[in-house]
Amino acid sequence: MASVYIPVQNSEEEVRVVLDQLPRDASDILDILKAEQAPLDLWLIIAREYFKQGKIDQFRQILEEGSSSDIDEYYADVKYERIAILNALGAYYSYLGKTETKHKEKEDFFIMATQYYNKASRIDMHEPTTWVGKGQLLLAKGEIDNAFQAFTIGLGNSDNVPALLGQASVEFYRGRFSESLQLYKRVLQVHPGCPAAVRLGIGLCRYKLGQLDKARQAFDRVLQANPDNVEALVALGIMDLQANDSLGMRRGMERMQQAFEIYPYCASALNYLANHFFFTGQHFLVEQLTETALAVSTHGPTKSHSFYNLARSYHSKGDYEKAGMYYMAAIKETNNKPQEFVFPYFGLGQVQLKLGELKGSVSNFEKVLEVYPDNCETLKALGHLYTQLGKTEKALEYMRKATKLDPRDAQAFVGLGELLISSDTGAALDAFKMARTLMKKGGQEVPIEVLNDIGALHFEKEEFESALDNFKEALGDGIWISFLDEKEKLEETGVSVQGYKDTGIFHRLIENGHSVDVPWNKVTTLFNMARLLEQLHKTETATFLYRLILFKYPGYIDAYLRLAASARAQNNLPLAIELVNEALKVDDKNPNALSLLGELELKNDDWVKAKETLRAANDATDGKDSYAILSLGNWNYFAAMRNEKRNPKLEATHLEKAKELYTKVLTQHSSNMYAANGSGIILAEKGQFDIAKDIFTQVQEAASGSVFLQMPDVWVNLAHVYFAQGNFALAVKMYQNCLRKFFYNTDSQILLYLARTHYEAEHWQECKKTLLRAIHLTPSNYTFRFDLGAVMQKSSSSTLQKKKRTADEVRSTVTEAENAVRVFTQLSAASDLHVHGFDSKKIQTHVQYCTHLLEGAKVHREAAEREELQNRQRLEVARQAALAEEARRKAEEHRKYQLEKRKQEDELRRLKQEEEKIQRIKEQWKSNTHGSHKRKERAEDDDGEGRPSERKRKKGGKRRKKDKSSRARHYEDDDEEAATMDEVEDEDANTNYNREEENQEAEEPVDDDDAHDLLAAAGLEDPDADDEVPASVARRRRALSSSDEEGELMEGHPNSSPQKENSPGRQEESNVEEEDDANLNDEE
Repeated sequence: MASVYIPVQNSEEEVRVVLDQLPRDASDILDILKAEQAPLDLWLIIAREYFKQGKIDQFRQILEEGSSSDIDEYYADVKYERIAILNALGAYYSYLGKTETKHKEKEDFFIMATQYYNKASRIDMHEPTTWVGKGQLLLAKGEIDNAFQAFTIGLGNSDNVPALLGQASVEFYRGRFSESLQLYKRVLQVHPGCPAAVRLGIGLCRYKLGQLDKARQAFDRVLQANPDNVEALVALGIMDLQANDSLGMRRGMERMQQAFEIYPYCASALNYLANHFFFTGQHFLVEQLTETALAVSTHGPTKSHSFYNLARSYHSKGDYEKAGMYYMAAIKETNNKPQEFVFPYFGLGQVQLKLGELKGSVSNFEKVLEVYPDNCETLKALGHLYTQLGKTEKALEYMRKATKLDPRDAQAFVGLGELLISSDTGAALDAFKMARTLMKKGGQEVPIEVLNDIGALHFEKEEFESALDNFKEALGDGIWISFLDEKEKLEETGVSVQGYKDTGIFHRLIENGHSVDVPWNKVTTLFNMARLLEQLHKTETATFLYRLILFKYPGYIDAYLRLAASARAQNNLPLAIELVNEALKVDDKNPNALSLLGELELKNDDWVKAKETLRAANDATDGKDSYAILSLGNWNYFAAMRNEKRNPKLEATHLEKAKELYTKVLTQHSSNMYAANGSGIILAEKGQFDIAKDIFTQVQEAASGSVFLQMPDVWVNLAHVYFAQGNFALAVKMYQNCLRKFFYNTDSQILLYLARTHYEAEHWQECKKTLLRAIHLTPSNYTFRFDLGAVMQKSSSSTLQKKKRTADEVRSTVTEAENAVRVFTQLSAASDLHVHGFDSKKIQTHVQYCTHLLEGAKVHREAAEREELQNRQRLEVARQAALAEEARRKAEEHRKYQLEKRKQEDELRRLKQEEEKIQRIKEQWKSNTHGSHKRKERAEDDDGEGRPSERKRKKGGKRRKKDKSSRARHYEDDDEEAATMDEVEDEDANTNYNREEENQEAEEPVDDDDAHDLLAAAGLEDPDADDEVPASVARRRRALSSSDEEGELMEGHPNSSPQKENSPGRQEESNVEEEDDANLNDEE
């Protein structure tokens, strides 16, 4: 049993104080300590023992008395014990300030701790324990940098373990885990026997650095040293739970349970156990554990986890009020810092979304994105929220980002498609198709809603087959399949709009073994399919489906309204009104039903009822339904345009009221095309055609390309504006486009508009054709017949008024007048003429006028025919003269052609003769060349006998002496001479063509002298040829003879000797010979 001994003053006795048996009242101990002037270390030991026993008041009483001014004065020389007491009080108040939740009390505790530490520093400002205490105080206050400086001063130049641990804690708070780990290692080196908590710090640093194996080793070492270390058990349990496998999770929960058994007030263990029981659905245990954790914990992040677990429990049970309160408490514990713990923000955003607090929900989800900017769930939630807030662009941005981050998230594509439906149907369709593909790949069943959306979008794009396929896939098997595949005949079942109350058809189908069940989640898709069948002109099948819906769900108002629309299309207004009244029995304030009833009454010419009904539709929506307001605007416009009793003042009033109502709709919905169309009509009625045209053009562009926004009226109105401005060509084009696009060229009223435009443009034939088409469509409409007669009358009259007209035009006029007389005569004979608003006297006036016109036309026809005959005769004479002139011109051209052809033939004949002569010369040359070779051989024989050949050459003067080397080269030069002859022939040919003009003036045959000149130029003349040669050839031959004589003189010289081929003498002869050849070339 531990005890301390207090020495008795001035005695050797001691007072024994058993520490386990300290008195409840600390005053008794204080009296003894003061009376005996006990050492201050005994004061500190007894105070610490009171603290361990949980007797905080006694602990504080002893220390405060030990730090009083009296004690300071009495123990002035004792520094360390006084500083220790003051530091103990500072540490105590630092702990209170750290654990206190109220801001004011927290600050008071920190102030008191600061005062005690400052008092200790005044005793000894270099005391390390004081600086360590100050560092802990600053760390508790969150002043991390100042705390680190305090620990550094406390450390000094020594290895102060508390200071090192303080620095390690600061570095850990800073997130500098490597530096913190080094400091913890240094503590182990300085003090190997340190408490296990030091290794716990090492393990936490390793864990933060991602060194999980080493962290686990450190925690295991802690448990080896202290098996009951709760922090190490919790840390290992967290690591096991994060393994995400069944074995690790089981081991982790076992460690958490072990930690709970060792210390039931460990907040971390309680939180993890609560998290486990939340997923097992044991909410009672979750609430109990988290409440205990909140009671024992003072750590903000830990308490935040506890509040979060509690909030989740209430959230899952549907108690959104309490869940929101605890989520907010969790956020408060983190000082509104999402990066500390972000999950409460996500939960609070979900709760606020459920409670309709959209802006607060957006704010919390935005804070989640600050921490996790790529979280797809948060992005999808924000996309839906911004959609509800009307911020479509922002919503699209988040949804597109979600689909990019996770392209396999089908729900993200569904959300994106829902957002794009109103702005970009093509992109919406692609998004829904992608979602369907992802679901099918993942083995999920595609929701009916997704297939219905895909079908509706195909329907809007007029891709009816694809729409029908998707509707079929969404509906699956059912009675509708039998009718779509025509296995059941509608004629046999007797389906019609008139029998909408007859349910016998469905009872008969049930008796025949068919199922007529329609699940509630397929009703909308079945209705859309019926609407599609209407568009495909399968009205009977659509009617059967509407009646099937009403058989199973009699309160489905839209089915009644579609049946009423079908009855209206059949011009059965009473049945249509009856069906709308049936819908109003289900909901007498349904704005769609009231608006349709008002239109039907207006069409039935019941103006008063129509106005009351349309007002009721407007009141049913508190003036917020655009369709009801538009219907009232239309009523005012039609009231202004009524034919009977038109009052200009009343008309202006109705038009102004209609304009006001259309403007109101545009104020609420600026993109409402029907209101814009109505405003354009009012402006056009007031004569502001340019503004009206701009409005109609914009509405036309906006309505184009959508099956749900077929607005033929805007096309007709735009054509009316063109007509009013006198631009008849554009008006005609617009009417024709409207007829073709919307009415398949079968609307008689638009045909009447078109005929009127042709009439004003004076296109009588087009006008007549258009009216004939209208009469073909509505044979009983006498207005068209009257208009046809008036057009033929006007056409005939305008033709006869022309100054210049052909006989064909006059004959056509006679025919038109006859037809006009016949049409008006038929109209005058009709018995019900007055029913159609015609005056018989007026028609008789037309008949008389057309008859008179016909008589005048016949006179004009006779005159025109006479004039036409005269013109035809004059034209015939002119034609005959033209034919004669043409024949003469052709004969002259033929003669010139024959002369030219004969001249060309003569020229070709002359050229052919030239070529034949040249060919003969070439053949003669070849034969002469062969004879000269033989004579040369005889000359060589004569040289050996007495040179008779030399005398013959001298006598004739035709041959030139050649030395032995020249004769030797004679045969080598034959090829070169042949090439030269070819060139001469080419030159002769060119010369002949160049001399064509001279030959045309005087054609003379080429004599033999010309041939000799050619041979001489080539150096190929015949030695035995006739001596009669031209002067130029004689000169060349004299030159050659003189050269031969000089050669004979040289041979006859007495001192002559045989010379070699390369001797000087022979070289001179060769030079002379080359000069002679050059002279020959010059002469050529």
